[in-house]
Amino acid sequence: MSEPGQSGDPANIATPTSFKDVCAVNTELVRAVEAALADDHGAALPELLADMRPADIADLVVVLGDDLDIDTLIDLEGSVLEDLLAVMSPHAVARTIPKLDTDEAVHPLKEMDEARRDQVLARVPALDRAAVLEGLSFPEDSAGRLMQRGLIAVPAYWSVGQVVDYCRDTADFPDDFYEIFVIGPRYRPIGQVVLNRLIRTQRPVLMREIMEAEAKTIPVNMDQEEVAFLFQRYRLASAPVIDAAGRLIGVITFDDAATVLKEKVEEDLMRLSGVLSETDLHDRTLRSTRTRATWLLLNLGTAILASLVIAFFEATIEQIVALAVLMPIVASMGGNAGTQTLTVAVRA
Repeated sequence: MSEPGQSGDPANIATPTSFKDVCAVNTELVRAVEAALADDHGAALPELLADMRPADIADLVVVLGDDLDIDTLIDLEGSVLEDLLAVMSPHAVARTIPKLDTDEAVHPLKEMDEARRDQVLARVPALDRAAVLEGLSFPEDSAGRLMQRGLIAVPAYWSVGQVVDYCRDTADFPDDFYEIFVIGPRYRPIGQVVLNRLIRTQRPVLMREIMEAEAKTIPVNMDQEEVAFLFQRYRLASAPVIDAAGRLIGVITFDDAATVLKEKVEEDLMRLSGVLSETDLHDRTLRSTRTRATWLLLNLGTAILASLVIAFFEATIEQIVALAVLMPIVASMGGNAGTQTLTVAVRA
């Protein structure tokens, strides 16, 4: 028998003295979950949430949703992003918009219905709201949806020293950029200068003397897959986006193009597999089943048709038993050939 004061003794169990002691969701838990998400991509979460009730976990999701890190929000996709946005307040979503690039801000907003999107945008500063609305106005798979508005553009007659000073003094500065665009009188891009060349050049040198004049420009309505192809083919770090009049309106970087390539590969794989509808690895089982049911039923119908053909030749098979032996071989070789064809096609 345990002595008083030892582990397991009722006297050794802490007695709750306030609501904070009874409620499972507290500041310490929220900070611990945020640290787990940041450090090891949630590997420690099961241990932290093991003893929590469903209602407390729901409260935790709501708390984290309103105070979620911006980088976490833009990295989510599909049903996971939809579920998180559903529990976040419009004010919490609106608070993150000014801190994001235009393409990143459009990403969560396009997953919302129109009414909720209007609630969020009503709380966004006017300048950021105009940029986001312009991004949403472009077709979903166009370069306009992919581009970001933050860029550095300078006239050709500026010196390197002027450009460096301008970059130092500009408050509204892009978080990440790789090239500085050189523009003409009508704000049309006429060249670009990579940062390492700019840094190695003396201050009095003019931008027109060091710029690369053969810059690859991207029309704002170009399909995203064509944009990704250009980045892959010419190994671009970034490329200027122009409107119908040829004016510089944005920039696309290689990470955005890489995302498009990834999505394109997944789409081609699904189409070659006969799964034409949109899929999400995080979808619920019932929804995933519904999206595949049509094709599964079609495959079942063709299998039944093949069985009827075999039954039609039943008498022939009884006379030549070797045909029955060959049937599983033919089916197996057909499956293997189809798998290899699919693999080669996806790789191509």
